[in-house]
Amino acid sequence: MDMSTSDPVRDELIKSNPMFRDLVHQHQTYEQRLVELAHLTYPNDDEQMEEVTLKKKKLLVKDEIYSIMHNFAVSH
Repeated sequence: MDMSTSDPVRDELIKSNPMFRDLVHQHQTYEQRLVELAHLTYPNDDEQMEEVTLKKKKLLVKDEIYSIMHNFAVSH
């Protein structure tokens, strides 16, 4: 999720919806850790497994974020 571009729906939800705000924060945390893992020259088995797991979790969170955004946009 690109947080550098402005999105009025996302911005409004970040202000007004604590659950949405937490999901965005969680997504950013996963992304930061994935960047760290990507910079490892020789990741061990645990780090490789962590990367795979984080990618799946990040995708699930992203899907939830976009679902909330869609529902908000349709209802407003």
